[in-house]
Amino acid sequence: MKQAVRALSWATNIFWIILLLFTVTAVYSAFQIRPGFQEPSVGASGDTITISLPFILYNGGFYDISKFNITTSALSNRDSTIASSSTLVPIMPKGANTSITHNMSLSIGRLSIDDLSFLLFNDTELTVLAIMKLTYARAFPLEINTNFSVPWGAPMANLAIGGISAMPFNSTHVRALVPLSFDNHSYLRMSGTVRLEIVDNLGNVVGEGATGFDAPSKMRFETDMVVFLSGNPANVREARLYFQTPFFSHGPVVVSLV
Repeated sequence: MKQAVRALSWATNIFWIILLLFTVTAVYSAFQIRPGFQEPSVGASGDTITISLPFILYNGGFYDISKFNITTSALSNRDSTIASSSTLVPIMPKGANTSITHNMSLSIGRLSIDDLSFLLFNDTELTVLAIMKLTYARAFPLEINTNFSVPWGAPMANLAIGGISAMPFNSTHVRALVPLSFDNHSYLRMSGTVRLEIVDNLGNVVGEGATGFDAPSKMRFETDMVVFLSGNPANVREARLYFQTPFFSHGPVVVSLV
C-alpha cells in the first residue's frame, strides 16, 4: 500500500514538474513571437475599396501557433458597421516565418442606403475594431482586442450649389446657370449623371436640368448646369439632386438656396 502511495506521489510530482516546465517554456516561447509590419496599400476596383495590411509573424518559440484569426470591423461615427472581414491561418510552425495579408473591403454602393448615405458627402473618422485570437502550444488560447481610427474621404465631399445667375429667355421662363461642385476625396473614380430640380417657396418644381459628371480620385468636379425656370428666380427655396452612377442611385439630396 505504501509503495502504491509512494508511486502515486512520484507520478503526481513528475506531472507537476512536466506541467511547470511546459508552462515556463510556453511563456518563454511566447516572447519569441516577433511581428514584422509591411507597408499597407489601398486598391480600388469597381465600387470597392480594399485596404491590404501585410505583415510577417516569426514564431521563434518551442511550440506551434494554431487557429490564428484576425477580425476587423469598420464603424462610422454613428456606430454603424460599414465593413467587416476575417483572416484565418490554421497553423504557424515553430521556428518559421509566416506571411499574412489581412484585407478589408468597403463597397461604395452599400453607402447609398439611408443610414450610411452621409458618408457619400462627408469626410469623417472611421473606428476600426480589431480582434486577434490564437492558440499557443495547442493549449493556451489568447485574445487581444484593440481599436484605432482611420480617416474617411467622401467621394462627393463639399457638395455645393453656388449663386444662380439668370437672364430672360421668353415671356414665361428665364435661363439660369446653376453652379454645381464637389470634391472626390475617395480612391475611386466617380462618374455618372446628376439630375437637378429647383423648388420654389410654395414647394413647386419650377425648373429641371441634368448633366454628366466625371471626377477622378482626389480631384474636384465643377460645372454650370443650365436650367429653364418658370416664375421669379428670387422665389426659389431649394435644389434637389438625384445621382445615378454605375455603383448606386441616390436622392434627393436637398440643398438650401435661401
